[in-house]
Order: sequence, then structure tokens, then C-alpha cells
Amino acid sequence: MRALVISGGGSKGAFAGGVAQYLMEELDHNYDLFLGTSTGSLLISHLALQKIQKIKEVYTSVDQHSIFSNCPFTIQKKYGVANIGINHWNVLKNFYRGSKTFGESDNLLSLIRETITPEEFNKLKHGPKDIVVTVSNLSLNQVEYKSINDFDYEDFCEWVWISCNYTPFMSLVRKNGCEYADGGLGSMVPIEEAIRRGATTVDAIILHTEITHFNRMPSKNVFSLLTSMFSFMLDRIEYQNIRIGKFVANHHDAIINFYYTPTVLTTNSLIFDKEKMHDWWESGYHYAETKNTELNEIEIAVEQPNPGIELSS
Repeated sequence: MRALVISGGGSKGAFAGGVAQYLMEELDHNYDLFLGTSTGSLLISHLALQKIQKIKEVYTSVDQHSIFSNCPFTIQKKYGVANIGINHWNVLKNFYRGSKTFGESDNLLSLIRETITPEEFNKLKHGPKDIVVTVSNLSLNQVEYKSINDFDYEDFCEWVWISCNYTPFMSLVRKNGCEYADGGLGSMVPIEEAIRRGATTVDAIILHTEITHFNRMPSKNVFSLLTSMFSFMLDRIEYQNIRIGKFVANHHDAIINFYYTPTVLTTNSLIFDKEKMHDWWESGYHYAETKNTELNEIEIAVEQPNPGIELSS
């Protein structure tokens, strides 16, 4: 059983889309299980449907308005670097309405409903593949995994949306008597869950570099401080998820193929830039191509002995 696992990472999900496109179209990998967290949950339904160009068009055309119904920050570019500032009016407006978060992401829910049709949902639900999204139940203090097989269309769209809600900048959702938030708060890379569900081979796309390549700049306001703090915590969660995933894989004789981002794509994944996301998709595709070409060359070199070495009996 082969599984595709895609980690959280906001706008960096475009890179994951490029990697997945190469794995599915060029290597002909046929996945039985698709498991995603946050931005990964947005990708997996379309990947399971083999509608890669459709989700590519979505990822390379969205902007802040596509995600936020009330965006809590402004984007300021200086010396080619994008920084976020507080949109005081929007934040105050949200608090005045009684919201518990700085911003709202209702537009993202609308986008999910527009891109996943009821017909596509039914095709997936009655098909052989399992589609699973990760959410964090803040009320019960636990991570939950929501399979498409267990819900109707409206509920599943909401679970995908909930998986992406990076609180406190995006919506906090109350559902079934509990408060839910971004799945990445509990499980950034759900490799363990994929193996628990029977996967023997896992292709894991990690929207982070394997080794830390930068030091964060000093915080300029409370929002930049919060994003730095959350990024730090999510990095630690991701690191632990990968360690646990490797441990579980060793005990179940499972194989994990990791695809990390080779460079730092962005220091703020809440900024959705169409041009950059288009480039990230292409770079993800070419990275997967290069990685697999190098692996094939290594395998060929290992299989063919060096003709210059004479083996004695």
C-alpha cells in the first residue's frame, strides 16, 4: 500500500504540488492513501482525482483575498523582502464582531467548495482511494484524522477548511461542540498515521528545508513576533513527527521517501504571491526530477561493479 503525505506550509503548498505532479505523472506512482495537513489537505483531493492541472491553476492564481474574508495584516515590501504589518482597522472590526481571532478565512471555505464539486466528492468517496485530512481539536486537546469515507460533502469541505485555519490569524471553528484549528498545531507531517492505516511505502513531502539555513530577523511588531513563535513551534512539531514516523516505519518494515524543499522558499507562508507560487510549483517538479535521476544513477552504479577492479577467488 502506497501513501502520499503532504505537510503543512501555507503558500509553500505550491512546491508540494510540483513534486506530486512529477511523482504521479512521470514515475506513475499510484497511491492508495492521500494524507494531508493544512495546505496539504487542499491538494490531496485533486491529486487523488488526477486533476493536477486544475489544482495547479488554483495554487498559481490565489491571492490574499482568495483566502481571507477579513485579512488582519498588511504586506510591506522593502529591499525585496515582504514583511507583515498590523491592519488595525480589520483587527478591531473582528474583535467588535465578537471574534476570537485577528482575522477570518471564510473566503477559503468558498474557494474549497468552488474547486471540489459534489460530483468529484462522490467519485472520491465511492472510489478505492482514501483521502484523510488532519485537524486539531483544541477542546479535547487531541489530533483527529478525518476520512472522506465518513462524511458528506458539506462536512468534508469544512474539515479541509478547518485543517488550513492557522489561528489566531484565521478562523477558529466550532463544530460538533468542539473548537478546531489548523491540523499542523498537532501533526505537521502525519507519517505515523499513514503507516497506522496500512501504508508500506510513504512518499512524504516536507515543506521545509532538511537543515535550518537562516536566522530570523528581529520582530518588528506583535504579528511578526507571533508568526516567528508559531513557526518555531511548528518546526519543532514537524521535527518530532518525522522522528516518530521513522521510528514507526522501522518497526513496521515501511519505506519512507522524503522530499524536502532544497532552499528556503519564504519566511512567511501566509503571504500568497501568484508569481512566486507559480515558480515554486515548477521548482518542486524539477526538484523531484533531479532527486530521482540522482537516485537512479546511484542504483546503477551500485549494481554495476567497477571494471577496473579485478576480483580474486
